[in-house]
Amino acid sequence: MRDFKKHKHFCSCDNCKPIVNDTGLSRKHFLKTLGAATIGLGLNPMSAFALQEEGKAKEIENSSVVKSGKVQRISLLHTTDIHGQINVHDEFFWENGKVVFKKRGGFAHLKTMITELRKQNPNTLLLDGGDCFQGSGIATLTQGQALVPLMNNLEYDLVLPGNWEVVYGKKMLLKDLGGYNAQKICANMFDDDGVSDLMFPPYSIFYIGGIKIGFVGYNDPLTPIRQSPDYSKGIKFCDPEKNLAKYVKILREQEQCKMVFVMSHMGLAQQLNLAAQPYAEGVDYILGADTHERIREPLQGKYSKVTEPGAFASFIGKLDIVIEDGKIKDESYELIDVDPEKYSADREMLSLIEETFKPHEKELKKIVGKTKTPLYRAFIIETPMDNLITDAVMWKVKTDIAVSNGFRFCPPLIPDEKTGIAEITKDYLWSMLPVNSQIKTAEVTGTQIWNWLESELENAFSKDATKRFGGWFVRFKGMKVVFTIGNDKGKRIQSIKVNNKAIDLNKTYTMVACQRDGDPDDMLCRMKNTHNPVSKGILLHDVLEEYLAKFSPVSPKLEGRAIATDADATLLTQVEGVNYKFR
Repeated sequence: MRDFKKHKHFCSCDNCKPIVNDTGLSRKHFLKTLGAATIGLGLNPMSAFALQEEGKAKEIENSSVVKSGKVQRISLLHTTDIHGQINVHDEFFWENGKVVFKKRGGFAHLKTMITELRKQNPNTLLLDGGDCFQGSGIATLTQGQALVPLMNNLEYDLVLPGNWEVVYGKKMLLKDLGGYNAQKICANMFDDDGVSDLMFPPYSIFYIGGIKIGFVGYNDPLTPIRQSPDYSKGIKFCDPEKNLAKYVKILREQEQCKMVFVMSHMGLAQQLNLAAQPYAEGVDYILGADTHERIREPLQGKYSKVTEPGAFASFIGKLDIVIEDGKIKDESYELIDVDPEKYSADREMLSLIEETFKPHEKELKKIVGKTKTPLYRAFIIETPMDNLITDAVMWKVKTDIAVSNGFRFCPPLIPDEKTGIAEITKDYLWSMLPVNSQIKTAEVTGTQIWNWLESELENAFSKDATKRFGGWFVRFKGMKVVFTIGNDKGKRIQSIKVNNKAIDLNKTYTMVACQRDGDPDDMLCRMKNTHNPVSKGILLHDVLEEYLAKFSPVSPKLEGRAIATDADATLLTQVEGVNYKFR
């Protein structure tokens, strides 16, 4: 076991040990240097650290005052939204106004990276913010079970369930999370059995580096609306407003924690809103998740700082806390790429991954199609990947409109430089569409379409952050929609065209989308009271495979199906008014 104590009823280990490196830097000079760095940049200590180069981090790591034990360093390593992506993959970056792709991630490389970071600082905790065991072929085919031994091999200390952890139902959620060796926390998921007991401990406490630190966990309370209702059957959610202040008081006053963290899977907009609420007073950091944002410098709210470390095991958020005489002196934060060129593959993890894939390897490696253009899903308004999906569904069913939800999961797929082609495997199809839903048609009026699109825009861009879904704007084929994000609720749409003609509010149109488990029969993609709904008995994967077999190599691209008057087609984040850009 590693060298720190977990407090109270969770478990306990040996006392923490000091770092052993030394560069001869005195404690007085060390602390003076930290202050000078912040003044010179005109920033607070947290911001200054976020902008420092690796050399500064090494100076802190190797300092004699850290070695002496008079000043200690705690490291929190944070991953989230892994979505079952356990192999090296293409990753999307936005650099100098252009899309750039690089190889990132892979559990074997992540393992090496984490091992090195723990060697640098034994006072390290490894945390995951949820959405781990959904989003890939191996995850879906094993209902999340394949991810459990891999996560245990990484030796996580604390995990939080995310909104997609409910995808296999309550029983499998408990089984999968129960298989983790890590502590589990969540303060707002309850058994909906008439007793309303919490499903997990609401908080956890660690004694590390000579101090106590506490963590409270929150999943997105909008989960039953965002996902198919049947997924969260038997589970009730509440807002952090209901109990966060109570748990902060317990951790601060009763347990005497020096620092309190919220682990949240609610999306950046909701997390920034939470950081500004009085009931979050006493929370030092909100370690966020869900929207796959890559925060490289913590965002300061009124009461708390907010971070979020990307997705797909492509990044680790690393927070270092400097402690002197039991008091917090300084903090530094950085977002580190899991770069397979910098971190070699861990052989033990490679062996585990090979063993995990072996029973499903033949099925997952099957090539179902090819693409000449990159497939990706990073943009909020329209994406090539979802254009491909709606193209296929429209081709199969031939309705006026085809719809796909605004998902974020699935890494990019990039054509080979030499051949100009990328092979789409069954495994990648599962990453694109981890739920192999049936497709469903219905008849809807022009008025219904208009009102539904206004509702979907509100879900993505609501001025009330607590009502903002973590997903992006709904995708479609057969329509061209022009809207203004900054307008008030119900007044965003400027125009809609269906089949290149202005929408007739009194006309009836045909629409196709995925069937959501647990929705009323007359609901289609959250649109209520549709007419003549028909489940077609056709699975979405079958449609894609049939389409790809006929039309490969495909070449989907942005077409202006959805246009915002006040944002670029390359919009990458829902949040505004803060010093943050996705890159």
